[in-house]
Amino acid sequence: MSIDSQLLSVHALSGFGVGPVSLGLDAGQTVCITGASGAGKSLLLRQLADLDPGEGRIVLRGRTRESMPASEWRRRVMLVPAQAGWWAPTVAEHFDASMIDSATTLATRLLLPGDVLEREVRGLSTGERQRLALVRALARQPDILLLDEPTSGLDPEAVSAVEALLAERARGGLGMIMVTHDGSQARRMGDHLFVMRKGRLLPA
Repeated sequence: MSIDSQLLSVHALSGFGVGPVSLGLDAGQTVCITGASGAGKSLLLRQLADLDPGEGRIVLRGRTRESMPASEWRRRVMLVPAQAGWWAPTVAEHFDASMIDSATTLATRLLLPGDVLEREVRGLSTGERQRLALVRALARQPDILLLDEPTSGLDPEAVSAVEALLAERARGGLGMIMVTHDGSQARRMGDHLFVMRKGRLLPA
């Protein structure tokens, strides 16, 4: 298989604190990345999402990153950071009207209250915001999901719910690159495992 026939191919990506990094991801596959704090894991996700300047070749479904507007790339290769931003008072305001039903279903799958979309963001717990950030991303149906510690701080039941939903979406073809400090989670979720050291990816 040609590298450009993969869902996502990355060749010699480099930028501040990262690289060079090369990897390939087929539809439905998950790459899990572990490593010490400060190794460059979050910086790599930002590079992949085109949020930080860098060099290298990235191809999504045969199209180079440079061939797409930045807004399209970031919708299709979507970052869910460890602490997502919220720009409106209520949760529902962060979703298009056409997404509300899907978002409600996803929120229920992640063990969130039935009326959570009607609530004000400032009244949510850290764990609720964390899961809602994932809902917000999944509702937009990206090709690739970049996950930065998506279950850190969640209780075991919520972790299981998140992992089950992500596994289901992977079976549907979603590609994922997940940063986690939990080695057990990486082994459960990852088709390919890497450890990051000083900005470089090494096989785990």
